[in-house]
Amino acid sequence: MAKVKEFYAKYKVFILIALTIVMAILPLVIKKTLYIRYLCNIMMYATLAGSLNAINGYSGQFCLGQAGFFAIGAYTGAALSKNFGISFWPLLIIGGIAAMIVGFIVSLPTLRLSGIYLSIVTLGASEIIRIIAQTWTPVTGGSLGIKQIPYPNFFGLDMFKPQYYYYIFLALLVLFLFVTNRVLNSRVGRAWTSIREDQIASKSLGVETSFYKSTNFMYGAFWAGVIGVAYAPFVNYIEASQFTTDAGFNVLAMVVLGGQGTLAGPILGATVVTVLTEALRFLESWRYVIYALLIIGMMWVRPQGLIGASNSMLAGGKIKVKEEKKKGGDAK
Repeated sequence: MAKVKEFYAKYKVFILIALTIVMAILPLVIKKTLYIRYLCNIMMYATLAGSLNAINGYSGQFCLGQAGFFAIGAYTGAALSKNFGISFWPLLIIGGIAAMIVGFIVSLPTLRLSGIYLSIVTLGASEIIRIIAQTWTPVTGGSLGIKQIPYPNFFGLDMFKPQYYYYIFLALLVLFLFVTNRVLNSRVGRAWTSIREDQIASKSLGVETSFYKSTNFMYGAFWAGVIGVAYAPFVNYIEASQFTTDAGFNVLAMVVLGGQGTLAGPILGATVVTVLTEALRFLESWRYVIYALLIIGMMWVRPQGLIGASNSMLAGGKIKVKEEKKKGGDAK
């Protein structure tokens, strides 16, 4: 494993360029539309899971309300494009900002909360958003939802085919990874990580924990809103039942399985869960039991996820260090 990490660190740029080229030519090689739709779903969920990972994995907050931010982006994009004819491309920013504002509002009462209390508040916020979408009929269509959402237009080409839409999701995923990587390597990202590892220590060192926790929430909500805008025309129809708590737990499963606190973890998690979803579709709702068992097993055997860092607090690294120090003291 150490040699693999060393090789990746040495040739990181070339590996990423090669992967991008491979992903770009896949629609030209794969002719079956169904498989292209699967790839679109994987990239969409990878971005959505990555936005949740930015909150749960890098600042240590435990958010269960990502489905609500996703819904805000989807409804904002669908309503404005259909009722006012606004183009898809500026709607990506508008939907992201709308979700970010709501994320800021949700973050305010949670700044002093942590653990299960924080997760309950975010879960409640997500349900409030869903209920508003279900009842605000003049804007959201109520229980009937919004149908026939206009497709993105690129230089006169309606991108309604999965082969075209594939590149939208690919571009958003690459952009998300690039921007997030830059943010994580900045002062803001280091502040998020310090809060995750030890909030009291980071505060004692002068980190404004409330500001950075709120910023972290807004960042994750923004990207959930952006991918929500892209999702609405892709399915061409949205209604409130698409954004239930099940959807939120589905995204959480991707983050936990792939590995929290890593950029590649949500991508791997989205791939595993999407493949399982299609393979186990005949089980209907029972497939969620499989997800639950996988998460329980993962938290037991490898709490940091498939490719998570083993020395992070997310993997119990802090506890292990304390135990080692205690053993050392006993030996003396």
